[in-house]
Amino acid sequence: MKRARLLLMALVALNLLYFAWTQGGLAMFGAAPASLSEREPQRMAQQVRPAALQIRKESDVVAPVPAAAASPSEPAPAPPTSPNAPSTSSADHEGL
Repeated sequence: MKRARLLLMALVALNLLYFAWTQGGLAMFGAAPASLSEREPQRMAQQVRPAALQIRKESDVVAPVPAAAASPSEPAPAPPTSPNAPSTSSADHEGL
């Protein structure tokens, strides 16, 4: 029981230490996490026209058209077959 309590207290202390580090509370000791732009500079360099991004309110967004409504109601015609191609109709197989 005493060992479990000691383990729990150590985990809580480590969690508090981690929280303080992520929030910059340990910066005065020289232990601060890198800022977002320093963590992945290659992602910042890969952005294409970041100024073109627009954040809109939900009321301004147009609802997407469902896939069923966007597809044609009639199936596409079958591709033409060559005159020498074997027929696959059920009438050809009745005599078998």
